[in-house]
Amino acid sequence: MPATVPSSPNGWWCPQNQEYGFVGFSYAIDACQDIGTLKREFKDIRYNFNGRYVRLYGACDRSNFYDDVVNAAWEAGLGVQALIWFGFDSSNAWQARKDHLVSTLYNNPKAKFVTRVIQFGSEPLLDNAMEANALASQIWALKSKIAPLGIAVTISEMAYGFQQERGGAPELMKAIDVIDGHMLPFFSYQASTASNSWPLIQNDLNWFIAHGQGKKIYLTENGWPSQQTAILRPNNPHAVANTVNEEAYFNLLDSKCSYFKSVPGGGVGWFAHLYSDRQQLGYGIYNGNGQLKFPFKPRTSC
Repeated sequence: MPATVPSSPNGWWCPQNQEYGFVGFSYAIDACQDIGTLKREFKDIRYNFNGRYVRLYGACDRSNFYDDVVNAAWEAGLGVQALIWFGFDSSNAWQARKDHLVSTLYNNPKAKFVTRVIQFGSEPLLDNAMEANALASQIWALKSKIAPLGIAVTISEMAYGFQQERGGAPELMKAIDVIDGHMLPFFSYQASTASNSWPLIQNDLNWFIAHGQGKKIYLTENGWPSQQTAILRPNNPHAVANTVNEEAYFNLLDSKCSYFKSVPGGGVGWFAHLYSDRQQLGYGIYNGNGQLKFPFKPRTSC
């Protein structure tokens, strides 16, 4: 990053068509990591994996936490996909999270140079957190509020989440600026092995391409677990949660770099969900002891 904060974000970000292939990690923040941890792990993502972004997952309601995220990302040279987390308790906590995020975006001079996208919920349609048209209205309102900052707004959602809405929620698709798609073929009723999951991936991608109004696509919550847990259970007995399949899944994505580059709207960039098993058992690239489960050097260009 530059020694001084620029005066304007105009021309700051790379063109979207240069952001394809591996772009970074989903990074769970429920642990409310301290600034030292954020700096260390963000630098690991940037320098050891050539990641360009972190996509936040979950929530931390500690005062000034997003300032810590911004400052750590600035120091590491990373962009951030921020998240307004609805949670699973039907509370209105998301409203305060939104307000605190907007406050940081305006009051921390580095924030608009770090925050690339705001996700207004993670699977809000699938989880019935908010009705689609109401969510679209919230997105338009947020976009208006942060318009001077040049930050995109979207939701992070499965294709099925859109599909279960009437007509595929076209008004919501119109409201969002980019598509943050979830890709979790392990849970498909047609799943078998990770290395054979490309038809499942392509099926959902084709839906996003056909209905996405030409918008940029990222795969955000995207992975294959290495361990079955109470919440990570397959719907097909042929789908097995193990390290072999987790590695095979990311190798499969890496092998499709040229295809991802060619997708209309600026290509497809993908995140690995998640950074560490300490954030959610089974999904990390690192295990709970901080060791890599397998070699991980996916391409960021081809």
